[in-house]
Amino acid sequence: MKKHDKLILILKTVITIILVVGLFALLICAIIRQFDAYGGSGFLPQLKNGYKFLILALFAILPVILILIIIIHSTGNHKNDMVTFEYLDVDFRDEKKKLKSREDVNYAGESQFRNRPDAVRKTVISGGSSAVVKSPSSPAEEESGSRFYMLTEIDKEYERYRAPEYDNELSLREICEEFRNYSAGGLKLYYDIEDIRRFIGGLAVTKLIILQGMSGTGKTSLAYAFGEFLDNKTVVVPIQPMWKERTDLVGYYNEFTKRFNETTLLYKMYEADYNDEIYITVLDEMNIARVEYYFAEFLSLLEIPNVDGRNLDVVADKREDDPKLLQSDGKLRLPTNMWFVGTANNDDSTFAISDKVYDRAMVLNLDKKAIPFEVKEYGKKKISAKRLEELFKRAQREFDITDRNLRRIKKLDEYMIKTFHITFGNRIMKQIRSYVPVIVASGGTELEAIDDILSRKVFRKLESKNPVYVKQMADGTRAYLDELFGENKLPLCKEQLKLIEQNV
Repeated sequence: MKKHDKLILILKTVITIILVVGLFALLICAIIRQFDAYGGSGFLPQLKNGYKFLILALFAILPVILILIIIIHSTGNHKNDMVTFEYLDVDFRDEKKKLKSREDVNYAGESQFRNRPDAVRKTVISGGSSAVVKSPSSPAEEESGSRFYMLTEIDKEYERYRAPEYDNELSLREICEEFRNYSAGGLKLYYDIEDIRRFIGGLAVTKLIILQGMSGTGKTSLAYAFGEFLDNKTVVVPIQPMWKERTDLVGYYNEFTKRFNETTLLYKMYEADYNDEIYITVLDEMNIARVEYYFAEFLSLLEIPNVDGRNLDVVADKREDDPKLLQSDGKLRLPTNMWFVGTANNDDSTFAISDKVYDRAMVLNLDKKAIPFEVKEYGKKKISAKRLEELFKRAQREFDITDRNLRRIKKLDEYMIKTFHITFGNRIMKQIRSYVPVIVASGGTELEAIDDILSRKVFRKLESKNPVYVKQMADGTRAYLDELFGENKLPLCKEQLKLIEQNV
């Protein structure tokens, strides 16, 4: 333990002891006064009050002083100032097994550092305001003087990196089917094919997907399973209630230690920029803190059309021994092969997700568990991010929305403006034209895709309107949907209306 930390510990211990002694002495004084008030005989009553209090105080202080000496002596035996799993006598492999109860999720454990140098895999600590990846000091670290120890280790590792063989011959439909089969056969996680298509379609629209639904429906497990399917572990970042800024996610520069406190997310972001694998990062219980606070900078960067302009502020400048991919102005490029998946619960312990976040994300509701089914053949598939983006663009060219449905959507937009003062906007229209073709290429139908995205992006906005007025206009809106698209062709939009009616 460092001298500075030891002194602080001793000081805190001394203050605690003084408070305990003071309280105990006051108690003794009260007992003596009660004893004198009611009389008594023996040694104590014959003494003057001053001596009486002094003797009893000494008897009270002596055990406490002994405890203080033992504590101070024991603190001198610790040579490390870092708590590790080894120090706590905990087998990390057993701890990882215990995580099965939390939807089989890898919470920034040692598996995410597979094929990394031993120094990188030493210690992982999640605590405080952020999940900070730490490693014990070593002679090599001290000599290098790098303030980004973990990131510079990635630089060394990727000097001998060779890209793996990718299964890039798969189509979007095959990816959905193979993923579903692997989840069921390999992980015993069962999903409807429609939910799988919606998840893949969401990846084509935006880098932020929000999974909503009741507890136990497999929100986190879906993202975890996709990482397992791609043979690239999903990283889960447990959001903390006190998070308010981006440093809680990516870390900060410690002026005292002259080191950057590197988080798991920062580590994975930097690694992702070195290769073409698909990275999934889960923001677990993302609305337990205000998303628009800690994730604000990410939301802004993801809106920039030019991917080369998506640069995240990390430090003020770059030094000679800083990581190679750190830019001259101290920024890191937000990797194009990383997607964020947020899981959200709606209860009294969480914040409502704002329209700003919803508008920039794709929402997937997991409201029910799928029926288990048997799978004979399944396996992992290595798919590159570049190939996945190519499949999205091909689908958008080959399965563009028909002119007929575009006219229907335009008329619905006019109706929603006139009736509820809600407009689609350019962002939503762009998302519709990105989402629908991918769903069709994955095996769905055009109207199913239109129904799904309209219910999530347009009809959801009715929740912020006067519920009494919405209920009054619900029957007319349902009739207009049947007239425009065909009877019962948009069941999800109607279901959204029904939910609002029930809350009135």
